[in-house]
Amino acid sequence: MKISLSKKQGKLINEVIEHWNTDELIDISTKEKLTNSIEIRKFDWKKLAKYSFWVSIICVIISFSAVFADDYLVQLIEKLFTSSSIVLCLIFAAFAAGFYYWAISRRIKFPSKIFSNEFIVVLGILSTAVSIAYLGKALDTGSGHFSILILLAAVIYGIIGLLFPSNLVWIFSILSLGTWFGTETGYASGWGAYYLGMNYPLRFVIFGFALTALSFVFSRINKLQDFQKSTYILGLLYLFIALWILSIFGNYGNLYEWGQIKQIGLFGWGLIFGLFAIAAIVFGLKYDDYTSRSFGITFLFINLYTKFFEYFWDITHKAIFFMILAGTFWLIGKNAEKIWNLEFLNKKEIKEE
Repeated sequence: MKISLSKKQGKLINEVIEHWNTDELIDISTKEKLTNSIEIRKFDWKKLAKYSFWVSIICVIISFSAVFADDYLVQLIEKLFTSSSIVLCLIFAAFAAGFYYWAISRRIKFPSKIFSNEFIVVLGILSTAVSIAYLGKALDTGSGHFSILILLAAVIYGIIGLLFPSNLVWIFSILSLGTWFGTETGYASGWGAYYLGMNYPLRFVIFGFALTALSFVFSRINKLQDFQKSTYILGLLYLFIALWILSIFGNYGNLYEWGQIKQIGLFGWGLIFGLFAIAAIVFGLKYDDYTSRSFGITFLFINLYTKFFEYFWDITHKAIFFMILAGTFWLIGKNAEKIWNLEFLNKKEIKEE
């Protein structure tokens, strides 16, 4: 039975086999057997299916958002079903339960149809969100404390994600939790700029760091290990995006305050951002953690280029500015090309030895 690989994977495997044969680690007969055991896919249908379903999911989310942002369509739905918010809450809760049950049944019958099964899960997620929204409308007291509903959504998605189990639902739970954190601290501060002396980016630095730390706890609990990776990635995403925004605006509550300070006054925040990125790179290299290393390298360059624009945009001629930018990106691309083609690792280092 042959192993089906993409062109990129096949090229890499063939180069490795060729390298082993050149170094006489395997003979020609073994080389031919290994080469013949590989089948290169002419077209990656799995990747097409994956991207198609992701686009479809995005379109469905936009469609749902457009429907419930349109007062006429909302009124039409309420006329078609009922004007009672609690009844609509129960109707959409029933829809959600039906979608989840359908997705579970399909997963058992058609386990290979991963993406179409996940699409049905998304329909359940959206129906759950609408149900919670109508629950909020039914119980609304005029306090404006709607963040409780978002927390409820996070809890429900988390429970469903664990029971299903589904990483996609779990991701929606984490995103809902982040939304709750932002709205809850906003409500607690009277929708002011600061909460406990911290603006929004600084708060989300703490949130992202806590979420990242929590992901390491997940890796030690059997039932939560499947959700460790997605929690880890989202935690780093929250952390580094918040650090990036913080490095630009600092811990200031409005644009007027920010506009009054000199750019050098934000240098400390940029330094903290850079240290976090370097720490992520070091951690990734030490423990062979590709995710941490990738985040660290990516956001270190984002930090450097952000500061480059901040400090040199006004004082440097634009032709020189973009020539420097082009040169640095060329160097990055040149070295990245060497790594991906295994030239640097497989040829140059071997010659030096």
